[in-house]
Amino acid sequence: LFYCCLFMGVFFLSKVLLFSLASTAITCFTRGLDLRKGTEDVLCPANCPLWQFYVFGDGVYASLSSVCGAAIHSGVITNTGGAVRVQTLPGQENYPAVNANGIQSQVLSRWASSFSVAGRWITLTVLPKKTLDKKAGNKDCKADIAFLIDGSYNIGQRRFNLQKNFVGKVAVMLGIGTEGPHVGVVQASEHPKIEFYLKNFTATKEVLFAIKELGFRGGNSNTGKALKYTAQKFFSLENGARKGIPKIIVVFLDGWPSDDLEEAGIVAREFGVNVFIVSVAKPTTEELGMVQDIGFVDKAVCRNNGFFSYQMPTWFGTTKYVKPLVQKLCSHEQMLCSKTCYNSVNIAFLIDGSSSIGESNFRLVLEFVSNVAKAFEISDIGSKVAAVQFTYDQRTEFGFTDFATKEKVLSAIRSIRYMSGGTATGDAISFTTRNVFGPVRDGPNKNFLVVLTDGQSYDDVRGPAAAAQKAGITVFSVGVAWAPLDDLKDMASEPRESHTFFTREFTGLEQMVPDIIRGICKDFLDSKQ
Repeated sequence: LFYCCLFMGVFFLSKVLLFSLASTAITCFTRGLDLRKGTEDVLCPANCPLWQFYVFGDGVYASLSSVCGAAIHSGVITNTGGAVRVQTLPGQENYPAVNANGIQSQVLSRWASSFSVAGRWITLTVLPKKTLDKKAGNKDCKADIAFLIDGSYNIGQRRFNLQKNFVGKVAVMLGIGTEGPHVGVVQASEHPKIEFYLKNFTATKEVLFAIKELGFRGGNSNTGKALKYTAQKFFSLENGARKGIPKIIVVFLDGWPSDDLEEAGIVAREFGVNVFIVSVAKPTTEELGMVQDIGFVDKAVCRNNGFFSYQMPTWFGTTKYVKPLVQKLCSHEQMLCSKTCYNSVNIAFLIDGSSSIGESNFRLVLEFVSNVAKAFEISDIGSKVAAVQFTYDQRTEFGFTDFATKEKVLSAIRSIRYMSGGTATGDAISFTTRNVFGPVRDGPNKNFLVVLTDGQSYDDVRGPAAAAQKAGITVFSVGVAWAPLDDLKDMASEPRESHTFFTREFTGLEQMVPDIIRGICKDFLDSKQ
């Protein structure tokens, strides 16, 4: 019996390892349309952000859906990740909306292709041990972090020292280094004090020594005042903040703040800072009467979705809380308040409404526009979307400031009515540059124009496109059917090959969605170098 069990164990382990090696590791946001095989075995990572998943359907999912999101929705895996077999299926006429396993799938009337998911037998993946270059630090955790510690009389000297000890443990596990996370410390008390900046220390030992030497200041816990001050003053290039790296403030609260956090949270979001609240020892029933706003945590954090708040019952025995907090701070894709391509761009869609397109193909064009827009964090302080339809004339369907939420933008796109007429693309580009981008020209967001057309323009496109680019607008040209390649290249920004797209059929627009999104993000990052 012993040898039989041993043989079965080895057999099981070998099967697990073989499947692990044969599977393709994907990200939380890989979609069905990103996979190229009819049947493909993939590995979903752990701790995907459930609220960011786009899933369409139930059981059979539109290929626009996240594979890992669909797998969690269907119950094949949990949010701890795992192996999934993806089977490509034909398109469906209707994809229902169903809430399951923490994910709300969405309705989609029609899509060109689908997929299903099934569980696979895997419990173990053997990876080579990763070595960490101590000087470079943890390159997988690029973040600029300010620890805003509580230095008020509310915490007292003893718990202040325990707090310092915990912050030191977090700093060690982060893997501080020149190419990894950088940290600094601000002390909140009667008046905020920046103890040291990001640029001051890039080695863990130096940071630990600096934290150990911090003195207790006392005074009221004016956390809101300190948070606002940190968001405005701490993350400058002169003080060591890096371009394109998420900015994070970890606020440690022992009890409650003695001032308003809501306004400070708004300021932090405007500066592209991700605010985390680490609460220790919630206010007692007697103390609640002293709290200005019981819901202060949700109003201060980057997003009130639970990810940006963290609770510890006491400062004693906190070692087990270090790793989960570090994992949060290193989750780049969830830093929604950092200035990224997803929340810091203006995208205008210039949509051909000429007679040659037809009503049914025009709906496919609008689906394409919606699917690109869905990838971005649209808000009054984030990314913005506008749409113009053109024939010989131009019609602004909605401008950048008309809608401040993604839901309203997507609803407005669905409501666009087909014009029908001729094709004057050059005039339409000039109109959009002047009337749509003009009001936001001096704003903080980077500007993009996506031109969609299916035929020859009756006027010149080169001059208007050049003028748009001179005005700081990056132009992507998307051609369908009879759109001349020369016209498309004349409109596109440099390098033209990566800003020009063409498909013979309108159904091919679906495949271009991820390429357009990646192109916008690449241009955004390049502009920040």
